[in-house]
Amino acid sequence: MSSKREREYERRRIEKWQERQAKARAARRRRNIIGGAIGGVIVVVAAIAIAVAVSDKSPAASPTSSPSATASATGAALDLSPRIGNGGKVPDKSLAQNRTWTTTITTNRGTIVATLYGDKAPQAVANFVTLAQEGYFDQTKCHRLDTSIKVLQCGDPTASGTGGPGYSWGPIENAPADNMYPKGTLAMARVSGQASSMGSQFFMVYGDTTIESDSAGGYTVFGTITSGLDVLQAIADEGTVEVSGQFTAPVHDVIIEGVKTQ
Repeated sequence: MSSKREREYERRRIEKWQERQAKARAARRRRNIIGGAIGGVIVVVAAIAIAVAVSDKSPAASPTSSPSATASATGAALDLSPRIGNGGKVPDKSLAQNRTWTTTITTNRGTIVATLYGDKAPQAVANFVTLAQEGYFDQTKCHRLDTSIKVLQCGDPTASGTGGPGYSWGPIENAPADNMYPKGTLAMARVSGQASSMGSQFFMVYGDTTIESDSAGGYTVFGTITSGLDVLQAIADEGTVEVSGQFTAPVHDVIIEGVKTQ
């Protein structure tokens, strides 16, 4: 009997030891899963921090890309990836044909109509017309609103302030000698100090303003808004929000839904 009791005791002891080992293995698995999840979050946060740092160092087209998707004011997702315009080649300025054009810019906030001056700024007009006809501006966000110089800036499909059509061009055309940009002016944005850095970004002036020339000169004026200034003013009146410490954007998204030229 004594021997039998000893065997039974030994059996129970081994079972309890096995149970403790199983619990320990389960606890280790839980710790590993939690640790992996935390590690994944750290990696994602680090990646975001790196992306922001790179974005902060990128040159911005101005009257002064790690792409992603964002929701528009209508709830539809915008594709903020880079776009190539005209096959990456500067459009032939002869397209402007020394004539005036009419452009209709339809946004989610209202419609803006402008006259384009192919005689005064042939390269800018040929560029704008070509991109518009390709649908380059469709479903893009007007990424910058600067209330100090009274401009709404659009034409960057990445909405980062650094996007363009895959080419740049110059020289500056039809810049005002007195640095005065009347309400309704339609002009090209560019990199500060670089005359041949224009691409697809343009700005619309909603109030008489002075924009000082830099070392490269002034800004190419290629058109005048004839209808829709009230749309721009309403956008400006709503105020701005800071974007990554680089520039200010409209409080509510301004989406270009389409651009027609004739």
